[in-house]
Amino acid sequence: MNLLDPLFGSEAVDAIFTDDVRLQRMLDFESALARAEAQLDIIPRSAAAPIASQCRADLFDTESLAQAAVKSGNLAIPMVRQLTELVGKHDKEAMRYVHWGATSQDAIDTGLVLQLRDGFDAIAADLNRLCDALVQLASTHRTTVVPARTWLQQAVPTTFGLKAAGWLDAMTRHRTRLQELRGRVLVLQFGGAAGTLASLGQRGLDVAKALANELKLDLPNLPWHAHRDRLAEVATFLALLTGTLGKIARDLALQMQTEIAEVSEPAGEGRGGSSTMPHKRNPVACAVVLSAAMRAPALAATMLTAMSQEHERGLGGWHAEWETLPDLFRLSAGALHRMLGIFVGLEVDTNRMLQNLEITHGLIYAEAVTMVLGKQIGKAAAHQLMESASRKAIEKKIHLREVLSADAEVSSRLTVAELEKLFDPQNYTGMASQFVDRAIAADKAGTR
Repeated sequence: MNLLDPLFGSEAVDAIFTDDVRLQRMLDFESALARAEAQLDIIPRSAAAPIASQCRADLFDTESLAQAAVKSGNLAIPMVRQLTELVGKHDKEAMRYVHWGATSQDAIDTGLVLQLRDGFDAIAADLNRLCDALVQLASTHRTTVVPARTWLQQAVPTTFGLKAAGWLDAMTRHRTRLQELRGRVLVLQFGGAAGTLASLGQRGLDVAKALANELKLDLPNLPWHAHRDRLAEVATFLALLTGTLGKIARDLALQMQTEIAEVSEPAGEGRGGSSTMPHKRNPVACAVVLSAAMRAPALAATMLTAMSQEHERGLGGWHAEWETLPDLFRLSAGALHRMLGIFVGLEVDTNRMLQNLEITHGLIYAEAVTMVLGKQIGKAAAHQLMESASRKAIEKKIHLREVLSADAEVSSRLTVAELEKLFDPQNYTGMASQFVDRAIAADKAGTR
C-alpha cells in the first residue's frame, strides 16, 4: 500500500525508512563489528574485509529474508545466515567470524538507531525552514490586527504576528527537544545474548568502544535491550511535534472558512479543488496535517505500552516497535513537510481581518472600555454597566459605541475622543509586539 505515500509522507524521510535501508543499516552494524573486532585482534584481521565486502543490501534475497523471519521471529537471524553464506563463497575462514559475539537485537536496534540519525537530520532541516518562515510571518504581521478567539467566539483584538509567534515558539521548543534527545537516543546497542557480552570474555567493553567509534555513535553506560525509554522518547517527541502541527493546521483551517476568510493555503493548478464544485478551495494540506495529528497519539501509545518488557530481553514488546516507530516517524515528517509547504506561500488577507473585527459592532472592545471605566467606578460596576450596554447593542442591532455615547454614566466620565480611541484595535493589543520580539529572539538563540 503506497498510493497514499506522497500525500501523507515526506520524500526525504520516506527514503530513510524503507526495507532496503533497514537491511543496509543492520549490515552496517555487521560490517563495523567485523572491523572493530579485527582492529582488536578478537577475530583475524584478514576476516574484516571479506565480511565488510558482503554487507550490501543489494546482494541479499529480501523475499527469502521476509519469509524466513516468520520462523525465526526476526529479520536478523536469516540476515546473518545469508551474510555468512555470501562471505563463505569468497572466504571460508572469514565466514566463521560473521556476527561474532553479537545477538540479533544488537543488529536490529543499532540499525534502527542509524536510521533514526538520518531521520533526525531530515526533521531538523524542515523544522529550521519552518521556523524561518514563521519568523518572517510574525515579523511582517507584528501589528496586523485580527480578532482573538476563545471558545471559538471573538474575544479581544490581537495581532496575526502574535498568532504566528505562538506557533514559532512551540516549534522552537520542539527543535530544542530534538537536539536534547539526540544525545540520549543515538547510542550503540551491543550486549550479546543477555547484555553481558560474556562471549567476548574480558574484551567486551573494548569491542563496544571500538564499534561505537566505527559507527560514530555514543557508547551508553550499558546495553539497553529491555529498556526502551530511548525509543519511547522518540515516539513522544514525534507525537508532540505532530500535535503542535495539528494545532496550527486547525487554526489555519478555521481562518480559511468562507465566513472568516482571513488566510488561504497557497494556490496552484489542481490544488484544493472539488470533484463537483468548481469554486472550492479546500485546505488540503491542513487536512493531511490534522489526520496525522489524529493518528500519532495511538502510535506513540503503542511505543509506551511496549516499554514493559520482560527481564533481559522482551517478548512481543520489542516486536511491536518495528513497524510502529517508522510509521510514526514517516507520518510526523510528512505533516511537518506539508506545514512547511503551507507557510512558504500562505496568503494573508489583512483587510478581511480588519473587517472581521467589526462584525460584532464594537462588542470586541467591551473589555477595553470596562478596564478604563473600572479605574473610576470599580471593576464590578464597570463590568455590570458594559454587560448591560452590550445586551442593548445586540437587541437594538446598533454599534456598542453608539449605546455608550448615549449613556449618561459613560459620557460623564469619557470624552467622545477618549471613547473613540477605545474602539481602535491598535490601542488594545497589549504586549503583542513585545511577545513577537521575544519569540523571534528565542528562535535565534536556539540550536540549529
